[in-house]
Amino acid sequence: MSNDTTMMAVVTTGTGGYDRLDYRQVDRPVPGPGEVLIKVLAAGVNNTDLNTRLGWYSSSVKAGTGDTAEADRADGGWSGATPFPLIQGTDCCGRIVSVGNGVDKGRIGERILVRSCMRRAGFGSMETVWLGSNFHGAFAQYVKVPAGEAFAVDCTWSDAELATIPCAYGTAENMVHRARVAAGDRVLVPGASGGVGSALIQLVKRRGAEVIAITSAAKREAVLAIGADRVLLREEDPVGSLGAESTDVVIDNVGGAGFGAMLAVLKRGGRYVSSGAIAGPVVELDMRQMYLKDITLVGSTAWDEPVFENLISYIQAGEIRPLLAETYPLGRIVEAQMAFQDKRHTGKIVLIPPQ
Repeated sequence: MSNDTTMMAVVTTGTGGYDRLDYRQVDRPVPGPGEVLIKVLAAGVNNTDLNTRLGWYSSSVKAGTGDTAEADRADGGWSGATPFPLIQGTDCCGRIVSVGNGVDKGRIGERILVRSCMRRAGFGSMETVWLGSNFHGAFAQYVKVPAGEAFAVDCTWSDAELATIPCAYGTAENMVHRARVAAGDRVLVPGASGGVGSALIQLVKRRGAEVIAITSAAKREAVLAIGADRVLLREEDPVGSLGAESTDVVIDNVGGAGFGAMLAVLKRGGRYVSSGAIAGPVVELDMRQMYLKDITLVGSTAWDEPVFENLISYIQAGEIRPLLAETYPLGRIVEAQMAFQDKRHTGKIVLIPPQ
C-alpha cells in the first residue's frame, strides 16, 4: 500500500506484451517550479497506450494497431525512443493537491483535465511532448505536470466521464479545426464507434456539418444515437454508396486498404485529415486522385492553441457529452486493455486508481 511518499502505479518496463505492465509501489512525484501535483481520479485508455508499449510507431511496423510483434524497437515511441521504464496514461482527470514554486496556491483543490499534447516550445513550433509517452502519465495515484497544462473544469460530470475527453476529443477537435469543418459540409468518418470516432461525430455536428459514419452492423444504432446523420457498414463500398466526388471532408484514423476510396469520394478541393492508422499505416496512394482534384492532405498530431480550451468550454456549456463504455480498477489494467483491443465497446474505457 502507498503512504505519504509512495504511490501505486502501472510501470511499463519496455516494449512487448501485457507482461510489460507492472502494477507496483513507486515513489510519489514532487512538483518542481511551475508544476502542480495531481491526485489522479480517473485515467482513460487509448490506442497510444498500446501502440507505445508495442513499439508500433517504429518505421519498421507495417501492420495495424495491436498487431505488432513483441520486440524491442528503439524508434517505437511518439518521437523516437520511449523512456522506459515509464508510467503511461495519456488521459487524466484529477485534483490539484500541491503546487511547486511560482504556482498560485489557490489552485489547490481544483478538479482539472490535463492537456495530453504539450507544445513546450510554443505554438509556433510543431515539437510536442505527450503525457504518458514522453514523461510519466496518469496510470498512477499521482502525476505532476506543468501548471499551464492543467485546466480547471466546472461541470456535473463524473471523474470517469471527464477522463474520456482529453486524448480522444483533443485529437478529434484538432482534426476538425485543421480541416476547417463548417456548417453545410458533408464529412465522412470511418471508424466512428471508437473514442476518436465517437468524439468526431459530436464535434462535427456542433459545427453544423453533416456526418456520415462508417462502423459495424453491431454498432450502427449506437453511432446513430450519438448523432450521425447516416451510417455505412464497413463492408459497403463508400464510392458506390455515396458516389464519387460527393464529400467535402474525410476524417480518417483507419487508413489501411480503404484509403483509396476515401480520396475517391472527396469533391474537388476536398480535405483529407488523419491522426492515426488503425487498419495499417502503409497505404496505396493514386497521385492522380490527389492532384487532379486539388485535394488537401492534412496530418494532425500537434494540437493547435485553441483546441483544448475549446473542449473545456464545450463541456461547461453542455455542447458535448461523454461516452463512457466501462471502468476498471487501475490494478486490472490488463483486463481493461484486452477489452479495449476487442473493440466491442462504443466510447471510452477508463481506469480508476485507488483513492
